[in-house]
Amino acid sequence: MKSKTEIIEIGTQVIDNELLALNNLKLSINDNFVNVVELLGNIKGKVIVSGIGKSAIIAQKIVATFNSTGTTAVFLHAADAIHGDLGIIRDEDVLILLSKSGETAEIKVLVPLIKSMGNKLVAIVGNTGSYLALQADIVLDTTVSKEACPNNLAPTTSTTAQLVMGDALAVSLLEYRGFTAADFARIHPGGALGKQLYLRVEDLYRRNERPLVQISDDLAKVIIEISAKRLGATAVMDGELFVGLITDGDLRRMLLKNPRLDLIKAADIMTVNPKSIDEQSLVIDALGIMRKHNITQLPVVNQGVYCGIIHIHDIIKEGII
Repeated sequence: MKSKTEIIEIGTQVIDNELLALNNLKLSINDNFVNVVELLGNIKGKVIVSGIGKSAIIAQKIVATFNSTGTTAVFLHAADAIHGDLGIIRDEDVLILLSKSGETAEIKVLVPLIKSMGNKLVAIVGNTGSYLALQADIVLDTTVSKEACPNNLAPTTSTTAQLVMGDALAVSLLEYRGFTAADFARIHPGGALGKQLYLRVEDLYRRNERPLVQISDDLAKVIIEISAKRLGATAVMDGELFVGLITDGDLRRMLLKNPRLDLIKAADIMTVNPKSIDEQSLVIDALGIMRKHNITQLPVVNQGVYCGIIHIHDIIKEGII
């Protein structure tokens, strides 16, 4: 049995070993890397990423990252490829093969088939003298001095190097192609992340009531309007002109001053020129204003016209917070 101290030392050593390998990996960000980015950034087909064993699992993650950042990619298991799945490959596709040794039986069968089809082949390989490296059109070197496994057997550091190389390619391609936040939102419509990038104020505030009182209305009218519309606030109008906002907090602060309640008018307790937002703004921007100013409601105002109120609860319901 290992002690607590020994376990911590083992875990720390694994991280140190992998950090060292990743630092050395920077040397592989060279002309070959640039060539791969340019190749993938200009193809008319798709990127097919393949591997065997643990490398196949890393290949699947790289495919997922490519697709989420605008590079069309599919995964092809090396074993399946040589048993009928080569039909996925089209003339304009580029293949990326991942392998630590570059010498596995499946890779040795697959590579000649790819070459005979005329497709470009990129190797992400941990042995630059291997069969795969020598046959590839471009080689990205992910050689590591040793695995984090104490027996130097289980793929650990080597798969981390493959994974990081894949991330480096994906992000470089993202920048190379000018992939924007709007593009990201288009292909990530679900979940909180997507909503941050596309959900607008108009999508939420329209579900709410539109509380308002006139500047000369008395306290009773203000309280009734805030309670009835259930947003914890009401706009204050001077005819059709939006002039202020009254919140629950404003009412409480007013009551602490012990005023003559029968004399209080909306004009006496409203916040003049409150923070507001237009309906085309992103909800995440509305949230930013609320957080910065420690408020929970924002009037929605378009070119001086009061439209309604967005409440922080609306944003919470969407799962953005």
